[in-house]
Amino acid sequence: MRSGTAFALVAALVLASCQRPAEEGPLELAGHVFIFNYRLSTAVYEVALNKVGDIPEGSVARTEYENPAGGPPIVTTTKIFPFWKKVALESPPLRCVVQDRPYAVKITLIGPDGAALQKIETTITSTLDQSILAAKPLVIGPAYDRNPEVFKPDGTADYSGDKGCKP
Repeated sequence: MRSGTAFALVAALVLASCQRPAEEGPLELAGHVFIFNYRLSTAVYEVALNKVGDIPEGSVARTEYENPAGGPPIVTTTKIFPFWKKVALESPPLRCVVQDRPYAVKITLIGPDGAALQKIETTITSTLDQSILAAKPLVIGPAYDRNPEVFKPDGTADYSGDKGCKP
């Protein structure tokens, strides 16, 4: 029984040493997910951060999202207010998200002087494939009117997906 306990302790220590320690800073990763909006035919990255320390006035979060369609990363800059308890970061609409593929996200908290205060890196894996979305929004306008480009006058509908994505 003692050797089993010792083995479990050694295994736990080995596994703990393999994990990359989180960089200390005023933010911690709370969650991340892809959000698919079937009505608007969009998919976006969503990253949630908890504030665990002080953030100077004038700080920003520079986020680099791996571009599922290929090419350079999608970069956003979000002003961070010191009184926020939580920070939500969202990418612009994406194309070509593939199910079960991890996508890299890099967040740099930048202080008012332009110096990096903290870096957070993670990956986000979608449980859905973007091929489930129509190429065009199903609805348009503030009243969510049916999109005439999708719903034809003859009663047919074009739900075909984005043809520009590689299978």
